[in-house]
Parts: sequence; structure tokens; C-alpha cells
Amino acid sequence: MKITVRIWRQKDADAKGSMVPYELDDVSEHMSFLEMLDVLNERLTLEGEEPVAFDSDCREGICGMCGVVINGIAHGPEVTTTCQLHMRTFSDGDTIDIEPWRAGAFPVVKDLVVDRGAFDRIIAAGGYITAPTGSAPEANNLPVPKVDADHAFESATCIGCGACVAACPNGSAMLFTAAKITHLGLLPQGQPERESRVLSMVEQMDAEGFGGCTNIGECTAACPKGIPLDVISQLNRDLMGALAKPGPA
Repeated sequence: MKITVRIWRQKDADAKGSMVPYELDDVSEHMSFLEMLDVLNERLTLEGEEPVAFDSDCREGICGMCGVVINGIAHGPEVTTTCQLHMRTFSDGDTIDIEPWRAGAFPVVKDLVVDRGAFDRIIAAGGYITAPTGSAPEANNLPVPKVDADHAFESATCIGCGACVAACPNGSAMLFTAAKITHLGLLPQGQPERESRVLSMVEQMDAEGFGGCTNIGECTAACPKGIPLDVISQLNRDLMGALAKPGPA
């Protein structure tokens, strides 16, 4: 295929960025999207130009590092991670716009790379348990209702890629935060800190400058792991319960 890619180029966080077009002539339909960018970067390097900076790690849809906006859609036209998107999704002669996540809480570092440290700080605020576990317990020692176990596992599949934030018109991180809170809040090990967890993580989320949630649903539509919207309802129930509980006298 012959395609044109228009890529956001920005030297650093303080520089002014712009869309720069590049033409590629021999793009195989079997290439992944990131392999196509690799081919472009090889050419740019040979021509003495600065290659396009983009994040990637596992390239197996596990780590979430690779997220970019493709033709205005987080991760592109298929519900998958960018690294698992293949060029057969596109057609000969297509023009493809590639941009970084657009959110105030995800500042651009360079080109397509953004700083998602805000997610790390939300996790550090309470996305863990401190109960001593010792050696691995026998699986049936802590009975968990299957409905809760299934929902907790579903929430735990969140890879923290940030597509939910990029897709949300408000730049909200509610789906990410809710998935982390729901995952631990449904399990016995997460009960001792359930109330303090939701208060701390929501407080940190707000401090990072993410927008508010208005239940538009673009977050779950863009999520490559299919995190359901009802985790946000679970977060709100936990938050209301924690706020209603009287504090120390």
C-alpha cells in the first residue's frame, strides 16, 4: 500500500508542535501499526532526520504504553491497543492522522510521547493493600462470591493505557480510577482500606487536573480491555459511603 501519515511533531514539552506529513510507498497489510512507524523511523534515520518519538514496550496488548490517537480515535478504528492494530485495517491511498493523547493531565514529552505519571500517582495514593499475606494461601481459604470474583477480575484487566482519558470529551480519568478501586474493593483483602482508598484516590485524581465525569461513555467504548461503565457506579457508591461515615470526634 501507499499511504500518507500526518504525525504530530513536537521537539519537547515547551516547544510548539505541528502535524508533519510523510509518504510511505511499500506498506504491507500484515505490518502492525507500530511496525509501520518503525519503517518510517528507519528511513528518517538514514536521511539524517530526527525519528518520530513514540512509546512501546511489550507490543502484545499488555502494557498499554503504545497509545496514540489515530484519525481522531484513541488506539485507532478497532477496539484494541495500537500495537495490535494492523495496516490491513487501512486502504491504499489513505491519509492517517497520528496524534498523542490530548489531556491536560497528560503533558506531551516529545512527538507522540506523553507523561502518564498522573496514573502512577493515583495508584500510589491508595491502589494497593497493606495486609500481610505471608506465603500464598490455599485458593479456597478465602471464599469470594463468583459474581464478585468475576467483576473484580474484569476490573483488574485495566492496563492503564489512558485511552479512556483521551476519548473522554472532559479528559476524565474516572474509568481508570474506578477500575482500580473496584478491583480491590470487591475482594476480602481490600476491605480494611476500602473507604480510605476511594477517598485518597479520588482526591489525587482531582488534584492531577483530570476533568469531571458526565457519563458520556466514550471511555468504555475506547477501552481495549472492555472495562464496563458500571465500575464508575461502584466508585460513586464507595465514595458516598465513605463520605457519609462520621469521622473521629
